[in-house]
Amino acid sequence: MPSYEQLSELIDPESTVLLTVECQQGVVGPESALPELARAARTSGALANVARLVAAAHESGVQVIHAIAERRPDGRGANRNARLFHAAERLPVQQLSGTTAVRVAPPIEVSEEDFVVRRLHGLSPIQGTEVDALLRNLGCRTLVVTGVSANVAVPNAVFDAVNRGYHALVVTDAIAGVPSDYTPAMIRHTLALVATLATTDEVLTCLGRPRRPGRA
Repeated sequence: MPSYEQLSELIDPESTVLLTVECQQGVVGPESALPELARAARTSGALANVARLVAAAHESGVQVIHAIAERRPDGRGANRNARLFHAAERLPVQQLSGTTAVRVAPPIEVSEEDFVVRRLHGLSPIQGTEVDALLRNLGCRTLVVTGVSANVAVPNAVFDAVNRGYHALVVTDAIAGVPSDYTPAMIRHTLALVATLATTDEVLTCLGRPRRPGRA
């Protein structure tokens, strides 16, 4: 883990963006299409930690982007080139545009300043979406990654961020996957090689610093 000084240097509110990945009601909510993943996100405390980080970002002036995965009712434009996509088509809860399933899940609160970026295809919150352009226009240097799942979307987000020149920071207790012991293995053997790792409390300590003079 980085020292407080190293972490503080990375988490400059003016050049840091907090990304929540697929923290939507149809994924991590009580009526999830993926109940095992929803249970892991809640029982591990990951979802609650995402909410804590979002609230702190709102207070400190760090931009928040919520990445949502959804599909049209007719399925047009959606991928069908992997087993995961075929399995998703058969789930009892569908992530359909405009439904409750694709709303950001409590206890995370969305402010007027947040961006909600919705994608209809692919596995990544960044590739093929508005996120990269938004990050560049916001002057982002450090992308703080949270959410689900540690199996697919979170590592995709980290790899895409690193490939595009951002410094990825993974909040280790604010991501979840299945089975529960897979998440620490993914963190240790994969994400640790390409991203900075920190806990929610460590990030919150840095976000609790006073804003710079002139920061709105």
